[in-house]
Amino acid sequence: MATTKQIGFFEKYLTLWVLFCIVAGIFIGRFAGDSIGFISGMEYYSVNIPVAILVWLMIFPMMVQLDFSSVKEAGKNVKGLSLVVIINWLIKPFTMAFFAWLFFKNLYAAWITPELAEQYIAGAILLGAAPCTAMVFVWSYLTDGDPAYTLVQVSVNDLIILIAFIPIVGLLLGITDIEIPYNTLLLSVVIFVVVPLVAGYIANKALIASKGEVWFKSVFLPMLKPLSIIALLTTLVLLFAFQGNKIIENPFHILLIAIPLIIQTYFIFFLAWKGGRLLGLPHAICSPGAMIGASNFFELAVAVAIALFGLHSGAALVTVVGVLIEVPIMLSLVKLSNKWKY
Repeated sequence: MATTKQIGFFEKYLTLWVLFCIVAGIFIGRFAGDSIGFISGMEYYSVNIPVAILVWLMIFPMMVQLDFSSVKEAGKNVKGLSLVVIINWLIKPFTMAFFAWLFFKNLYAAWITPELAEQYIAGAILLGAAPCTAMVFVWSYLTDGDPAYTLVQVSVNDLIILIAFIPIVGLLLGITDIEIPYNTLLLSVVIFVVVPLVAGYIANKALIASKGEVWFKSVFLPMLKPLSIIALLTTLVLLFAFQGNKIIENPFHILLIAIPLIIQTYFIFFLAWKGGRLLGLPHAICSPGAMIGASNFFELAVAVAIALFGLHSGAALVTVVGVLIEVPIMLSLVKLSNKWKY
């Protein structure tokens, strides 16, 4: 059983754990890349199975405490859902395109070719047009977000992606023959939303029936928090191990790519956070609302980048860098959200 002291240890030193996992992942990727290649190759429709399992373990703790009777009420929170839709679909893709154009086309003109700049811009646009549908459950859980509201906003976001992703990417990239990998999209929704949701519901009912609600809340739920964080850190090791060679071989370009992506992430978070406060949203709704726009549906972005521009393209590299920086940056936003809790 996880004690309060153990949970506090993980949370108190989470930044150090993250740094350790990043270094460990890069080291493993550099010196054991070939031996772990089979793990990175364990994919189904561009979704890495080991990473999917780890993300599932991160999401399950929120799903298991979900009060399904409150989902209907969460759907009535028009202000919160409207803010998410506006930030994700009317602002985020266009600010990402702007930051990418500003940095890759202008500020970085002395270091990268115009052709490579176009590739990098395309990758950034794909990230900006694919807001998060899975990891937001983790960020919401770590900031005491409302589970029911988080589920509703993710569901709304999934539906909008089906309609808006292609037109927005086509508009910003200036191309019309985009083929969205619907298999990747649908599989991700099933793995990251449907499966943990059903498992959480079954576990919730079974455990409360057998052990009681007091045991469930005071013993079982605290046990899950270290599991969620351990899965998060393990995911970090794997992601950096998969890309260890790219990081070491192209450190300068990795840095150049990371800068506008980081600025975009913080910009969208602060914009959504400020909007939530102005609308009078409670912290449990404002926090996941800000998190979903700041993070990305990287499985979709990576899959489309590879399909459109190739595995070794600059666009694909940008989406991969987006994956690498997302967890550390989002953890810093989790810390801010908890610090600003009201």
